[in-house]
Amino acid sequence: MPWDDRLGRRLKLRDLHVLKTAAQLGSLGKAAAELAVSQPAISKAITDLEHLVGVRLLDRSRQGVAPTLYGAALLKWSAAAFDDLKRGVEEIDFLADPTAGHVRIGTGEGMPAGLIAAVIDRLVRQYPRLTFTVIQAATNDLQYHDLRERKVDLIFGRLRIPLTDEDLSAEVLFQDPCFPVASIDSKWGKRRRIEPAELVDEPWCLPDDSLLLPAIVEAFRSKGLAVPRRMISTNSIQLNYEMAATGRVLTMATGLRLRLIGKLMGLKALPLDFLILTYPTGIVTLKNRSISPPAQLFIECSRQVVKRIELLAMRAHA
Repeated sequence: MPWDDRLGRRLKLRDLHVLKTAAQLGSLGKAAAELAVSQPAISKAITDLEHLVGVRLLDRSRQGVAPTLYGAALLKWSAAAFDDLKRGVEEIDFLADPTAGHVRIGTGEGMPAGLIAAVIDRLVRQYPRLTFTVIQAATNDLQYHDLRERKVDLIFGRLRIPLTDEDLSAEVLFQDPCFPVASIDSKWGKRRRIEPAELVDEPWCLPDDSLLLPAIVEAFRSKGLAVPRRMISTNSIQLNYEMAATGRVLTMATGLRLRLIGKLMGLKALPLDFLILTYPTGIVTLKNRSISPPAQLFIECSRQVVKRIELLAMRAHA
């Protein structure tokens, strides 16, 4: 079925929207109620679309409707078309009023919320009508899924380097090393010098993280040490720090997180020759997708905030 002028002229966005709504709701009746039209109108729109493309797009049964293989393919690519049109309208609005716009940011548990908050705070002071949606994915891989499904405009988080996905573009903003961390009031927090071997048999609360955990294990093994005794395993970064704050377990924290929450939670990096280089933090976007002006503002502001944090860190260690 080659694309030609006839198909291009007859294909209606309204019919694609009807198909998308019916597939999402699993019912022609629910789609009719959602779109405030009659059910026969919904059936006709989908039938016309099926006749135009020459294949069945929905399987119909007493339980409702579901996309066929062909319907799923059309919905996949029409989602990109709707997203691009939406972004086009948003860009027109932004050009008419540069203080307004919306940015959807994908991130993960490992990304310090304080960093995202600093970027948003800086932006809204300059553009008070900007709005933001921040979606925290349950896993790092789900961040990329949300980006490809166009649920977010960009990912602001830890990057898998090298990034071999041909459809993605990555910009590294900073490399944030990780340190063993303990409560300031713990027996370790009072020590001036610690050997890594002393910590192996201590109870640890460590992240169940496909990016960070292998780096921690390799760091200990590189010094000829066994893997630390992991008393608590969790995918919650916050729980790691809350447990360490009790003074009874050790954990790992990045330098940036320590600068943001270390004093607040009473945590400190332990004084030992032990540094773990983890995956860097940066921005990921889709190569074949134009970046909206509000999203571009967010990216530029992220660069500025990171530079400022790095400058402050250098002054603190000077």
